[in-house]
Amino acid sequence: MKAARSQASNLVHSTAEALAGLLKSPFEFHSQSSSYSTHSFHAYAAKFPPQLPRVFIEELTEPGEVVLDPMMGSGTTLVEALLCGRRAIGCDLDPLAVKIGRSKCRNYDPDELQHSLKDLLASLFQIFWDSPGLKQELKNRFSAPDKKFIDYWFLPHTQRELMALVLSIEQESNPDLREFFEVVLSSIIVTKSGGVSCARDLAHTRPHLDKTKTPREAISQFEAKARKMIRALAEREPFPSEAEIYLSDARKLPLAEDSVDLIVTSPPYANAIDYMRAHKFSLAWLGQKMSDLSEKRSTYIGSEKIRRHALEELPEKARQVVKKLAELDAKKAKILGQYYLDMDQVLAEMNRVLKPGRAAIVVVGTSTMRGMDVETHLCLAELSRRQGFQVVGIKERKLDRNRRMMPARFKSKISSIENRMHEEYILALVKETPR
Repeated sequence: MKAARSQASNLVHSTAEALAGLLKSPFEFHSQSSSYSTHSFHAYAAKFPPQLPRVFIEELTEPGEVVLDPMMGSGTTLVEALLCGRRAIGCDLDPLAVKIGRSKCRNYDPDELQHSLKDLLASLFQIFWDSPGLKQELKNRFSAPDKKFIDYWFLPHTQRELMALVLSIEQESNPDLREFFEVVLSSIIVTKSGGVSCARDLAHTRPHLDKTKTPREAISQFEAKARKMIRALAEREPFPSEAEIYLSDARKLPLAEDSVDLIVTSPPYANAIDYMRAHKFSLAWLGQKMSDLSEKRSTYIGSEKIRRHALEELPEKARQVVKKLAELDAKKAKILGQYYLDMDQVLAEMNRVLKPGRAAIVVVGTSTMRGMDVETHLCLAELSRRQGFQVVGIKERKLDRNRRMMPARFKSKISSIENRMHEEYILALVKETPR
């Protein structure tokens, strides 16, 4: 028993030493491409550059070991883990994130996709020219509130094109292929600048109506994007395995304890980025109801809906930050307190599933509420220690705002979010051994 404890202690020490060395790296990556492999399949707000997780995956794991991202977003960590020959596991509450992650991490047969696309396009044009049938489908498929949303953001001609695409995709009998084409469809809706809706800035999750915008043709955009994604798959070597991806809450992971060799993740910002605000633009076309999406959104970490608040449950640093914010804005203080309580649960789950002596990397952004820096990185470091992690170090990383796809300005006005998101922090953690 004593020898086992000594061995475990040595592992903690060696992992901490390796992490301390890695934190001396610059972690900027601004001049490096982030669009290789399947990373460019779909726009996604605030995703980190793939080179960041790759550094830790290559240096802290061996081929065949398990890499987890419990809040995977678009699956950047998972793709990098697979490219490095590791097993990849990802979880997310967002249904669009799960679809994107699965499509990026599957070993599709490009020839099979090409054949399926050909069939899809053949049926698509037959469906599109059945104008009465499309009109009836648009009328029957959506509830009144959902149709109101669609009428506000999509022109009538675009609605007919998208409805024809949806009906054609639904004819695909293979669920994996069908999901691939659903992600293609979503990718032409949730875009950085253009897209087929009348919204601007969807990819940054800050949509606003632009009545002067000329939306792009949905069918031609779909075909072009599908062919581009299939080419990317053809140019990529097959992964040695496919990722395990779960529509699941990071506060209650569907994994056994001590089963993961490395965690690399980036939690949501505290009260800053509302992913569902943009994702519902495509999820509405993929059969999701607005009422269901609103309910789901309220369960997200970082959401503005207050579910519970118990200040006394927080450790000293986080408690003092929340109390100080309460003097400026009581409601925002409750939202922040809830965020830290949620992240406390996430960190507890991360510690449970991680093997003793192994590392967890948490990339967290800054948040300013009512002009006050809520010191997210320091508060999460404090919570990490409470949950059984050794905090090896905290590394500041300057953001390339455009490539990180952070919320941006509307017209010439600089938003409060844009004004405060210029750096993020890499928390390097090691799971301590049981005493």
